[in-house]
Amino acid sequence: MHDVAKAVSTEDKVRPRRGAMGVAVGGLIALVIILVGIKALQVAKMMSSPQMMPATTVTSAPVKEEDWAPILSAVGSVSAVQGAVLSTDLAGTVGEVKFESGAVAKKGDVLVRLDASSEEGQLRTAVADLELARQDLERTRDLAARKVISKAELDAAESKFKQKEGAVDNMRAMVAKKEVRAPFDGQLGIRQVNIGQMINAGQQVVALTALDPVYVDFALPQQELSKLSAGFEVRVHTDAVPGREFKGKLTAINSMVDTVTRNVTLQATLENPDHALRPGTFAKVEVMLPEKHKALVVPGSAISYAPFGDSVFVIEKKKDPKTGKESQAIRQQFVRVGEARGDFVSIIDGLKPNETIVSTGVFKLRNGMPVTIDNTLAPKPQVNPTPVDS
Repeated sequence: MHDVAKAVSTEDKVRPRRGAMGVAVGGLIALVIILVGIKALQVAKMMSSPQMMPATTVTSAPVKEEDWAPILSAVGSVSAVQGAVLSTDLAGTVGEVKFESGAVAKKGDVLVRLDASSEEGQLRTAVADLELARQDLERTRDLAARKVISKAELDAAESKFKQKEGAVDNMRAMVAKKEVRAPFDGQLGIRQVNIGQMINAGQQVVALTALDPVYVDFALPQQELSKLSAGFEVRVHTDAVPGREFKGKLTAINSMVDTVTRNVTLQATLENPDHALRPGTFAKVEVMLPEKHKALVVPGSAISYAPFGDSVFVIEKKKDPKTGKESQAIRQQFVRVGEARGDFVSIIDGLKPNETIVSTGVFKLRNGMPVTIDNTLAPKPQVNPTPVDS
């Protein structure tokens, strides 16, 4: 009896605890239902709102129609119209250096003179022998005129004189070859010999280059050959002279096509009065073809490049059917991109003139987004940009 009474007492104590736990669980479920209902109302209100997202600020640019002359682009190298590395004809010791490295030389200027004391001594001897032979020839002619000697003796005297004359000419040539002279006007390089140095025949002395005008050698594919003709305008840019454009003419087209590359070699001539271009300089070459065509032009920064297709975002006005309020939204338009010039690219297909497109920051945009235009800090694209060298 005592055990039964104890069990009844324990059950009476547990029953109120179960009731309190049930109330707590029920309250928690009710709270969750209320929160879910509030969130559902918020989502429904957002879905029914006329603007689901705030407008994004973008910069804009118009689609322009411009006359673009077709351009054939290539890379080339600057070369000298006249250039040579001067060297000596004979071996000897450098006796005199008559130029400074980097100086300008005129045609005929003596640049280096080798020690020619031995040759000059031999020349004086040859000159004396020639003078004696000349006097003998004059006496022989006088005697032959008076029929005192035979014609054979006169011929021998004339032959001796010519031999001595040839010996003098040979020694003078030897002395002249001891001098290195400038064969044309040009700018000298860095000297490669010093006074007192013993050099061999063919020893390089200094480079001499004529820098005005200069050539630019480059190549184009064989399929462009029919479009080319001498006299076309050529424009050249080089990293050696940033921000500057050199203009010239196409002056030579090779008569053969390279059998390995199937390219044809071309040569343009450029005026270079300030010697800014130097032989060996890498150059970017553009051949301007004479005919022009209309091209739709947009900033290159407006293009969203992707593997599945290039696109731009066209800005259009959109009217709310409920409120009648106008706003601006973007529409993704796939395009075919043509050639690029500076900061611009041409559009072959996909756009119309005077349409307005987003010019920068297209990577963060999505089709149908509302936008506002602010061109206060918009960059200004250029056909021939001159960026600051950083």
